[in-house]
Amino acid sequence: MQGLFENQVAIVTGGASGIGRATAIRFAEEGAKVLVADIDQNKGTEVAQSISAAGGTASFLRVDVALADDNRAMVDAVLERYGGLDIAFNNAGVTGRFTNVVDCTEEEWNSVMDINAKSVWLAMKYEIPAMLRGGGGSIVNTSSAATHQTQKGMATYMASKHAVLGLSKVAAADFAARNIRVSALLPGVTWTPMMERGMAGTGISFEEWTQAMPMGRMGSAEEQAEAVVWLCSRRASYVTGVSLLVDGGAGI
Repeated sequence: MQGLFENQVAIVTGGASGIGRATAIRFAEEGAKVLVADIDQNKGTEVAQSISAAGGTASFLRVDVALADDNRAMVDAVLERYGGLDIAFNNAGVTGRFTNVVDCTEEEWNSVMDINAKSVWLAMKYEIPAMLRGGGGSIVNTSSAATHQTQKGMATYMASKHAVLGLSKVAAADFAARNIRVSALLPGVTWTPMMERGMAGTGISFEEWTQAMPMGRMGSAEEQAEAVVWLCSRRASYVTGVSLLVDGGAGI
């Protein structure tokens, strides 16, 4: 049986760990050739090597997603290595510092917006023309369930993730007629290295987080990856412009 992405090519930014890593692995398991893009060369290389060792096709490219030249080079690299681009999961992101709108510095604002929001625009700026040359494609951008449940002290993070929603919707509207589908993933509380770092800044314990969840547990990176796989696949062929909340019922 062929996989969902047999003979297709995918980019995953932030692919060295967490949801990006899990999704890169799932794309490869479904037959895609995967470019793992991340600023962490050691971990990113490990992900690509583990995919190859399992019989998949993957390679790594060090990318600073906040830089236009790096995004352009990322798309050029995937075209050169694999001959096209069908799928993109623009997932790289940071939590930033925990500050309100008064205490937030301009440096903090620019840093978080560059990595979380500007990077999504830059990625799509170069990914979409490459997909159009191949007849279309599917894009998922990582936003956050926090856009539905406001958290105190997360001014830059919240603003950046709302920006991702807007970028995803307008890109979906602009390119739907040209066979490009664009949606946003809104992960809820999910156990990843970034989540672990973020918890340290809130002062909320692991037990408090899990007790607050309707399912009594955090989600896994693999569960988020399954949502991305569906959104990018032909099974979601009439789905675009959606904001898919994957939060274990926290938003009920």
